[in-house]
Amino acid sequence: MASSDKEISYSDLKDLLAKGSGLVVDVRSKEEVDRGRIPGSIHIPVENVESDMSLDTSEFQSKFGVVKPSLDSSELVFHCQVGRRGAVATEKARGLGFKNARNYAGGYREWSEKGGK
Repeated sequence: MASSDKEISYSDLKDLLAKGSGLVVDVRSKEEVDRGRIPGSIHIPVENVESDMSLDTSEFQSKFGVVKPSLDSSELVFHCQVGRRGAVATEKARGLGFKNARNYAGGYREWSEKGGK
C-alpha cells in the first residue's frame, strides 16, 4: 500500500495496468526511457508536464495517442527512475487541477527489479 494519497504502490499500479485503465506518464529523460519503460506508459519529460497536461483534449490525444484524463481521474500516475521527479510531476499536475494524480514512488527501478511486465 502507498504511503499517502499522492502515491501508488507497485501492486496497485500492476492492478491498474492489468485492468487496462489509467494513464501512466514516464517523466524521465528520453535516454532513460529508451533503456526501458513501463508498458503502456507515455513519455512526458518532467519539464514539459505543465505545458503538455494543459493541452486541450484533442491536442493531447493527437500528440500522445491516448485520451487525456479528466481533472478528477483517480487513474493518472506519474513515475521516474526512483520517485523524485515523479513527485515533482505529480505536484505540477495537482497544481493544474488533476487533484487525484499520484506518483509511483518506486519508479522504473522498482518496476524492473520486481519484474513488472
